[in-house]
Amino acid sequence: MAAHKNNLCQEAERIKEELQPYFGHYSMECPYGLPFQAVYNQALFDSIPDFIMETYLASGYRRNGNVIYNMHCSWCRACVPLRIAPKDFKPNRNQKRAWNRNQDISVETSPLTCSEENLALLGKFLSARYPGRDSSPLDYYTGFFLNHITNTVEFSYRVGSELIGVAIVDLSTAWLNVVFFYFDPAAGKRGPGTFNILYLIEFCLQQEIQFVYLGYWIKNVKAMSYKAAFKPHQILQDNTWKLVSR
Repeated sequence: MAAHKNNLCQEAERIKEELQPYFGHYSMECPYGLPFQAVYNQALFDSIPDFIMETYLASGYRRNGNVIYNMHCSWCRACVPLRIAPKDFKPNRNQKRAWNRNQDISVETSPLTCSEENLALLGKFLSARYPGRDSSPLDYYTGFFLNHITNTVEFSYRVGSELIGVAIVDLSTAWLNVVFFYFDPAAGKRGPGTFNILYLIEFCLQQEIQFVYLGYWIKNVKAMSYKAAFKPHQILQDNTWKLVSR
């Protein structure tokens, strides 16, 4: 089994190198509000086998729709890929409280759907978190969430029949990649973001999934800095995953 895994990793790295010429740079205003020009190194794909997607994730790449990308910003290195090994994770006191506070939530896992219920909840979330942005809930689904390059599912969080949160994740037997999480702003005191990550970690622990990829950690951006509170975690620096336990 170990030899087969090693052969797959080597093959994935070889294919990744062959695909590199298809990547190009795309510049835009920093989406996180930092005073730098963001430069995406990206390529559009038709499909990606899980073992190759695993290699891209392990190299710090992210997914946006059918696009795989990483950041090539010349003057900024704020975007730091972060992942968690569920078997090593230890919740802190506040995370344990958030877990206990939300035990009335039921969770359902299903294929990704662009339902009216989901769109309405996402609309509430976007209006509260990003007022004035042009992108609609439907834009998020059609341009960001929906894809045909990897298996994407949703975790729906409910209190009774009321939908209060949805996690969009890419999922394989070896890794889980968190794409986006949105929730009802009225449920904010519950700490739904914390509960979502705790639930996904527990799900991966039960399914023996090796890593949860949380995307970019950005120290000075509040909406992205919270990820560092989940420890131990690993951050990708100088092409090496480094363990952070304190």
